[in-house]
Amino acid sequence: MQQQMLMQGMAGMDQSGSGTNQQAMINPLAFSMMQQQLQLQQQQQVLNKMMQQMQGQQQMLNTNNNSNNNNASNNSGNTNNGSIEDGEMSGQGPAQRMRIDQNQNQSQDPSSINKVVRKHLPLLEKSSIDGNRLRSYYSLSIDVLYKFPPVPSDEEYCAKLNIAMNPMVLPQFDLAALRAARFSEIALGAMVANQIHLSLELSNAVVACLKQCAEEPVHPSCMYDVARAYFLHGMFRSYRGDMPRYFKYRRVCLAKLSQLASGTKGVEALLAAISFHDSWAYMVYNANEESLPNIDEVIPPVTMVGQGQQGQGQATGGGMEMLLSAAEKKYEVSTDPSRIASDPKNQMWIQGPPPVFINNEAPPLSRALDALACAIRSCCDQANTRLMEVSKEYNGGKQSSSSDSIPLSVTTKAVMSNEKELCSRNMVLSAFALLQQSEANTPQLEKNYGHHLLVSSMDAFLEGGDEDEAGGFSDSQIQSLLTVCNAVINRPLLLYQPGPTYHMVSNAAIQLCHLLNGIQSNRNKEEAPEKPIGEMESVLFDEVLDTYIALRKILNDHRRKLPLPLRCHGLPRPNLMAGSAINSPFIDLGETLMCTSRGCQGFVLMACSPCVAAERAAAAELRYKEEMALFGRDGTQDGDGPKDDNDMDTTMDLVGDLSEMNVEDDALISILGKIVAG
Repeated sequence: MQQQMLMQGMAGMDQSGSGTNQQAMINPLAFSMMQQQLQLQQQQQVLNKMMQQMQGQQQMLNTNNNSNNNNASNNSGNTNNGSIEDGEMSGQGPAQRMRIDQNQNQSQDPSSINKVVRKHLPLLEKSSIDGNRLRSYYSLSIDVLYKFPPVPSDEEYCAKLNIAMNPMVLPQFDLAALRAARFSEIALGAMVANQIHLSLELSNAVVACLKQCAEEPVHPSCMYDVARAYFLHGMFRSYRGDMPRYFKYRRVCLAKLSQLASGTKGVEALLAAISFHDSWAYMVYNANEESLPNIDEVIPPVTMVGQGQQGQGQATGGGMEMLLSAAEKKYEVSTDPSRIASDPKNQMWIQGPPPVFINNEAPPLSRALDALACAIRSCCDQANTRLMEVSKEYNGGKQSSSSDSIPLSVTTKAVMSNEKELCSRNMVLSAFALLQQSEANTPQLEKNYGHHLLVSSMDAFLEGGDEDEAGGFSDSQIQSLLTVCNAVINRPLLLYQPGPTYHMVSNAAIQLCHLLNGIQSNRNKEEAPEKPIGEMESVLFDEVLDTYIALRKILNDHRRKLPLPLRCHGLPRPNLMAGSAINSPFIDLGETLMCTSRGCQGFVLMACSPCVAAERAAAAELRYKEEMALFGRDGTQDGDGPKDDNDMDTTMDLVGDLSEMNVEDDALISILGKIVAG
């Protein structure tokens, strides 16, 4: 009966336009079925063309990695150490992708879309006011530093495929990949806007879309967007204090990057973003790899690209192909994105020589960000060394604990081998030069505030100061500190910038405390207690005090929104009654709730004796462990928490039921683990 009705509708198509309209009016069901049949034929043709492209891409990957896979199989006797993408591409054949009878209409079938995804799909529309507002929060806080290429629209993606097609017939897996990238951006935007419940729902939408991408391979044209979605979702989990899941999703992102074709747009920006956010993890974990979560059983390390091929100039990871450029040979590291992602030493955090920075073909902003990441890692290593020496001196030359016996890191070894090029000071200068180069070539109405904030912070921290000046700070150092603090006062969203930005601003505030105490002590010198402070110093004191009070309010409010593992210093308030006291500091840094990072503790303890510094560092670690015992694994609390220096409740603003979110994440990670296993 249906065939007869369809034949009647098709017969109507052979007539004139008016006859067709008349036939459709007489038999609308047959006309609808005829349109659906034509749409299915068009989708079948599109899928065939896309499968041909994917098969050609897979043949190239198999040719490049044949020796690698054979060598890995002979050494391990199993395939559990293959990359995620290898598992996807080999475990999922074209026949499974071409399930036309069941899946070809699911991209447009509302019943086939996850309910959370379906609820928030309107936010992805270009005309959505709420969606654009959330994306603006993301752009002004996170993408202001990363500068990722925009996620293509469905129409732009179709044009990139070089296939004449209607976006309505895109396969569901490719649509899911594009949606995951878009949802990951606005989920972070909702978190920055402090819409926590909405951000959790959007994060679940990201997971739902990524699960579709994990079940079957997506087209290589959207592989970069999938990798970006995994990284941004891992960042979202890190902002929640869930570092184990951050490292898991980060490794999945590396697996995707290792499969990207050379020259993919935006790959250097993504690698530089990973490197910079890794520098924050490097700081939080005090550069101690032994304290990192063990994720190898869940997500195995990415198999190194080019393993088993011989060449001169072997990299630190071993087994790498020939290093072609002079920079690669000098620093013994590859600048090829796939090899950076698969390098064994980069599986938990990127370390050693900055691979994006030494690549002269990479975009200047990406190179600058990678250079800053290397400088931060180097500073963390130096802080660890100094505090180890202080601890040994305090304990009579003996190590206080096993955590104090940290061997030289890969980054430290690289800096020692190329000190003139890779020392922290030169890295910051190089980053500033690259920043100026980028701004000169691409003039914009909106300047790179995030990059300038980082450069000014590092410039102030690395300058030696001047004992003859007020508070022991040079004029340029004071100017850099005020530039950093005023930038955050004018744009508080910069505190949500990735990496250690928030920690760097907190340390800049601590530097202002030292400056205020120094000016106050000059005023109260015993040899001239009645001598009035100079006019310039008086103006400087008032300006710095106003800046510190405003910045302290912003930082302490931001601190209360963070899980315990991510919190930096709790800043003390000035003692305005101590102005006439000779021996009393204007701001008592002994009341500071110190960060657990050794790199941050050094800013608070810079004026302390070794004995006091060791005692306070040990007390801060003990206090952190006691507070973590009162909180959950991610640093959130249910009831009344401890009080800060102002006797204000530190209950976090990050509320919300995490159980559903964790279940969805665990389900996705389980799927990825099965793909890797076989």
